[in-house]
Amino acid sequence: MLKAIFTWWNGATIGQRFHINRRGVFVGRDDFGNRYYEAKDASDSYDDHKRRWVIYDGYAEASKVPAEWSGWLHYTFEEPPTTAPLLRRAWEKDHRPNLTGTLFAWRPKGSIVRGGTRQVATSDYQAWTPE
Repeated sequence: MLKAIFTWWNGATIGQRFHINRRGVFVGRDDFGNRYYEAKDASDSYDDHKRRWVIYDGYAEASKVPAEWSGWLHYTFEEPPTTAPLLRRAWEKDHRPNLTGTLFAWRPKGSIVRGGTRQVATSDYQAWTPE
């Protein structure tokens, strides 16, 4: 409960939840547990579009929003993926959030975090030295 009062990066604050529940309509949920809402009308919008919101499940990170929902949030698609799902191609990979800064981040060979040593630089590299 204290997280909801004092932090904005753990889902939504109490004020945001109150506003979205009062002004919005639940549209759907993605595979990551994020919930999506759309305003009932365009009265509090900056233009003619109805406002759209996402309430993240856990840490608020924009890369946790899959492409189909991101397109809906940015008005690329008029219909949400719950009513008009995107055509999935055989070559497309599953969406993964940005893992930078986590334990699951990619670490190349020679990375200090991965352990190990970096390969010796070849002749195409010349170290800079001040004159």
